[in-house]
Amino acid sequence: MHPFATYVLRSYYKATGWNEDNLYANITRSSNAILDFTVPRGLHFSISKSPNPLFKTTYSMNALPSLNGSVGYIFTTCDLDVKGSKDVRFKDLIDRFRVFDQPRRPEGKEEVFLAGERMDLRDYLLYGRLYIPTGRLDALYSTRISATLQGLVAAISDPRADYSHSRGLRTGASPSNIMFSLQHDTGRWCTEYTYSAEDSMVGVRTLYNFGRLGAPLDSLDEGEKTGDSSKMKRIDEEEAMEGGLKGRISAGAEVYFSAKEKSAGVSTGIRFTTLPDATPPSFLLTPESSSSASSLHHVPQTPFVQPPTTITALFNPMMGHISGAYAARVSRDLSLCSRFDFNVYSYESEWTVGTEWWLRRSKHRTALSGDNDHVDVAIPEAPWPVDEVTGVVKARASTSNDVALMWEGRLQNILISLGVVSNLSSGSKPIKSLGLEVSYFSSG
Repeated sequence: MHPFATYVLRSYYKATGWNEDNLYANITRSSNAILDFTVPRGLHFSISKSPNPLFKTTYSMNALPSLNGSVGYIFTTCDLDVKGSKDVRFKDLIDRFRVFDQPRRPEGKEEVFLAGERMDLRDYLLYGRLYIPTGRLDALYSTRISATLQGLVAAISDPRADYSHSRGLRTGASPSNIMFSLQHDTGRWCTEYTYSAEDSMVGVRTLYNFGRLGAPLDSLDEGEKTGDSSKMKRIDEEEAMEGGLKGRISAGAEVYFSAKEKSAGVSTGIRFTTLPDATPPSFLLTPESSSSASSLHHVPQTPFVQPPTTITALFNPMMGHISGAYAARVSRDLSLCSRFDFNVYSYESEWTVGTEWWLRRSKHRTALSGDNDHVDVAIPEAPWPVDEVTGVVKARASTSNDVALMWEGRLQNILISLGVVSNLSSGSKPIKSLGLEVSYFSSG
């Protein structure tokens, strides 16, 4: 489950119209959500509050295996509709499988002038977190420079790690560092330039989207703006081909060089994404709320012409690492994923499979032909059944003998994550880790 700070950051990107899914760093996000979920370790509590739309606070504590905590503060220049843990859309808090919206050129803020002077301010977000008792400080500054440019500055200050590093001691903690990032997104191209001060590393990442781009919001027709599929045209209707999956392809690469370590690296990747038939971009849909039944009436329940699918492949020629993943939603609430990793130099390989299953509770049942068990049967022009998402179960297994199982859900006003990681090859210690995370958000 996302920490509160991550949820606020993604809400900020959505409010400012920035598409973080168009970054090369997130090219494998769909498969990672199913296969690389993080299981809590020990006992973790977090409480967060939004006193007003601009300022947020968050507090966390780890009770097991050691006692520590943190205090965080977030400030934004734009109003964010951050809801409490009772009303927040549950899927906004979970890394999950999903198809990506059709890429489109970002749009800047509407300019506001008063007496010939521009009055609208540039949007930015400030975040800081202090860890107790270590004294480590994490900070993030994100600002929208222009419609297609965004700048980020991330910093870590850890006095204990710096002391050990100066003494030549090896610890698991990283020394203090500051990293600068400039992201340029035109819809077709998305390029990210980064610089890390600690190891003097310079990197460039770029992603290119083939096919047509999405139209700006101002040019969307009435059917697209209202989400009426009867007036919308399938995204691949004009270039549909017989047989196979239909969708779009994105390809990218990264290059980085560290002057301090005298080392370099390069990788390249490709992603194929196919969309369900006549599904409008997700940001045009009314957000699904577990406490509101009116949020689902925009999307007609029509059967998928093709299953929502994401296929990715990564290759690092210097390390000899190849990775390929296939993820698909096979039903309304079930997604499956498989990934194969192989190293051409050592011939080591790993195969990982995982699943994501959403749990729902029907708010009301509508009898269809006298059989309530078939309430999910697709009927033309019929709305989705009004079900409340109560949680999600994730599981993965790999040839390295690791098996992980996690349940995330909502109980009243509390968000809970419960998970376990097991090593089947170890007879003495079959349970590697077991954890419980409890979170509570409040707004207003």
